[in-house]
Amino acid sequence: MKADNDSFFLSNRRGALSRKTAWLAIRNYGEQAGLSLAAHPHMLRHACGFALADQGADTRLIQDYLGHRNIQHTVIYTASNPARFEKLWR
Repeated sequence: MKADNDSFFLSNRRGALSRKTAWLAIRNYGEQAGLSLAAHPHMLRHACGFALADQGADTRLIQDYLGHRNIQHTVIYTASNPARFEKLWR
């Protein structure tokens, strides 16, 4: 069965979710979760970068995946994970 819409986020009417609606949903879910700061969609991108780094993904791979032109924008994800050195000398 072919999908009517190839959008990732769909509305109740099976159409693409608007940018504003997605933004508001993420903000509201953040409030419901009791986050201390206002959640926004770009946080999902950061979460993806940190998750990839925590799984041991190569910095260049993360850079390419996230579409960063400058490697310095990607290093923040890998630099915060000291566990990546645990198996280095085993």
